[in-house]
Amino acid sequence: MEKYNFLVSVTNTDNDYQREQETSAKEAARRLGISVQIVDADNDPINQSQQLLKAIQAAPAGRPHAIIFEPVGGTALPQVARAAANAGIGWVVLNREVDYVSELRKGCRAPIFAISSDHTEIGRIQGRQFAALLPKGGTVLYIQGPSGSLAAQQRTTGMYETKPANVQVRTLKGQWTEASSYQAVSSWLRLRTSHEARIDLISGQDDSMALGARKALEEQTSITERQRWLSLPFTGCDGMPDTGQAWVRSGLLAATVVVPANTGQAIEMLTQSLRSGSQPQERTFTAPLSFPPTEKLAEMFTKKAGAASV
Repeated sequence: MEKYNFLVSVTNTDNDYQREQETSAKEAARRLGISVQIVDADNDPINQSQQLLKAIQAAPAGRPHAIIFEPVGGTALPQVARAAANAGIGWVVLNREVDYVSELRKGCRAPIFAISSDHTEIGRIQGRQFAALLPKGGTVLYIQGPSGSLAAQQRTTGMYETKPANVQVRTLKGQWTEASSYQAVSSWLRLRTSHEARIDLISGQDDSMALGARKALEEQTSITERQRWLSLPFTGCDGMPDTGQAWVRSGLLAATVVVPANTGQAIEMLTQSLRSGSQPQERTFTAPLSFPPTEKLAEMFTKKAGAASV
């Protein structure tokens, strides 16, 4: 039986979800007896494009059987995708809805498909968490992903669908990393208006950005302000066992959204497709979950509020 070789492109290695994507890929490859190479795009769409083109244009013996990638920029590299399809290389897009997949599947024998987290539902869960944590309303400082990220846009849309009308949102921009959120919140804190603003909850569109915001508030404020800021609930997203979920258990975060890593699933689907000669289904969505469940979150808030009033 032929041993397959897959190339996995992660957007960066500073984000806990991307690190979990790498771990998931390696575990699936080991279980299935295939070879996997991980490349880091370093949050640079041009770099990512060049890395993938280099693999596609390699000598036939050195090419991967398939490429699995999560797009960094606003596009999902349609020209690179066509080059891969023309070379007979499988192509899997992660966490992005793209139109070209249907077109490429028509004339290509190599497996081409997309797997995505349901980002709109992730946002809806965050909106429900806001409702549980702010039953009387309030204002959320919300650190979003990059402007060009469809995932960030969809998460924001979903959040606005479910947040209560009495919960207001102020947004800052990050790059899916702790450092970017730290910088964004630190810059915001230098504005006079930030000290006049009443904020009741801080939320990041991923856990690392929530921690970056917490770190900025801890380091860039006075002792009095720091106590007030750090007494507020912080929420995040991705919910990896050793980071987001652990941070909820330790009290650094009030809640997160568990987003299953999907590189392992992609590798399983690719392997089955190549061995059977059939195309997988065109699009697959993974289901996110609130951690803790929103009903428990509401109960926990009620108990905490009751204890504080005694």
